[in-house]
Amino acid sequence: MKRPIKAALVFGATSAIATAYCRILASRGAVLHLVGRDHDALQNLAGDLDLRGATKVSVAVADLCDTEQHKKLVTEGWESLGEPDLALLAHATLGSQSEGETDWKQQRTLIQTNLISPLSLLTLLANRFEQQHSGCLAAISSVAGDRGRPSNYIYGATKAGLSCYLGGLQHRLAATGVRVLDLRLGPVDTPMTAGLSKGLLWSTPERVAHAMDGKLARHHGTVYLPAYWRPIMGVVRVLPDILVQRLGI
Repeated sequence: MKRPIKAALVFGATSAIATAYCRILASRGAVLHLVGRDHDALQNLAGDLDLRGATKVSVAVADLCDTEQHKKLVTEGWESLGEPDLALLAHATLGSQSEGETDWKQQRTLIQTNLISPLSLLTLLANRFEQQHSGCLAAISSVAGDRGRPSNYIYGATKAGLSCYLGGLQHRLAATGVRVLDLRLGPVDTPMTAGLSKGLLWSTPERVAHAMDGKLARHHGTVYLPAYWRPIMGVVRVLPDILVQRLGI
């Protein structure tokens, strides 16, 4: 059954995909609470969403890697929205595979941003949603977490950990009325991926946001976006190791 999103708490709101999705919600008159680290970008986005029809937009500036702030940020979100229909985690960094292979500090930054920070927020958010017996808890993950590959296994490891955690939360909260979504994205043309060469399978933030919109209103569990990544990764997961090594995928 479809459950319209009328009030949303968005972490990493100024990321390209989150921005595109917030614009969809604003056009329907939703109430939004945006969290991000760039004050000016948040204010500009809030003004844009207000012009697009949002009923109310509030913002909170924070470095989401600072987990000590998370309890306060979640509390502020509930105070601003009442009982939100959705909490979306959209913050991440791609990092450098080549630099991370020889520099533990690079890996640690990636782990802190892509795994520790989301898990800290998910812990708090899951308990909040469980108490209200409703809502949708979603995080943007990646097909990179489906199998370790030489091109991006550090980034992929953080996303695999996030996906595993989301799967456990889904089963834990299944009987409470709370839906949990692992939004497993293929490569998307955003500022984060600006330095990478693009191919036919790449998507855009707007296309992903529209696909997310339908899923967040009614689904739970793992959702591949765009949908063609589900069969593709189904094949990639079962390829023999020797073939993966020869193909260099």
